[in-house]
Amino acid sequence: MKKAILATKVGMTQIFNEDGVLTPVTVLQAGPCVVTQIKTVENDGYSAVQVGFGDKRESLVNKPMKGQFSKAGVSCKRFVREFKFENAEDYKVADEIKADIFAAGDKIDATAISKGKGFQGAIKRHGQHRGPMAHGSKFHRHQGSNGACSDPSRVFKGKGMPGQMGNKRITIQNLEIVKVDVENNLLLVKGAVPGPKKSLVTIKETVKSGK
Repeated sequence: MKKAILATKVGMTQIFNEDGVLTPVTVLQAGPCVVTQIKTVENDGYSAVQVGFGDKRESLVNKPMKGQFSKAGVSCKRFVREFKFENAEDYKVADEIKADIFAAGDKIDATAISKGKGFQGAIKRHGQHRGPMAHGSKFHRHQGSNGACSDPSRVFKGKGMPGQMGNKRITIQNLEIVKVDVENNLLLVKGAVPGPKKSLVTIKETVKSGK
C-alpha cells in the first residue's frame, strides 16, 4: 500500500459527468493529515507511518500523547492512526498528507463505523419474510422456526436472530473516486460510504489480489 488518508464524512450529493450522466457521490473531507511518528524495523520491529488528523484542544490530550505531539512539533490531533506504507522511509515527521495523493479514477477501500440502529427484529436486521397479516394469524413480524425437531435439537451458530443492528466496523472495497478537489481537500467517491456525517473514515488504495 502506497496511498492512504484519514477523512471525515461530509454527506452525499450528486454530480453530472461530461456525458451528462448523473452520479451519486459521497463527499469526504480528506486531510490534511500530519505525520506524527515514523516506525522503523530497527526501533519498533516493523515499518509504518503514524499520522494525526483533526485538531484537538491541548487540555483534552493526556500527557504521553501531548509529549509525542510536542516532540514531533505538531499541534494536538484528535485521531491518530498508522499506515504500513511500502515507501514509509520517504516520509518525515511533520510532513502533510493531503487529498492530492489520490486522483479521479482511483479505486479505494473505505472503512468506518456504520450507523447504529439499536435492537431490531429479524425482518429488518436480516431481511426475513413476515407472516400473514390477517387478523387471525397471530404471526405477523415474528421470527419463524429456529430449529429442526429432536435432531439436531439445537439452533446452529450464525442463525439470523433479532439483536443489535449496525454500529460495526464496515469496509466497502473497490469504490471509485469521481473527483478530487485539491484546494479544499475533498474527495468525491461514487456511491455510499458507511457511517454518519462527521464520522471518521479511513481511505486506502485498493490493493489488487496477488500483490
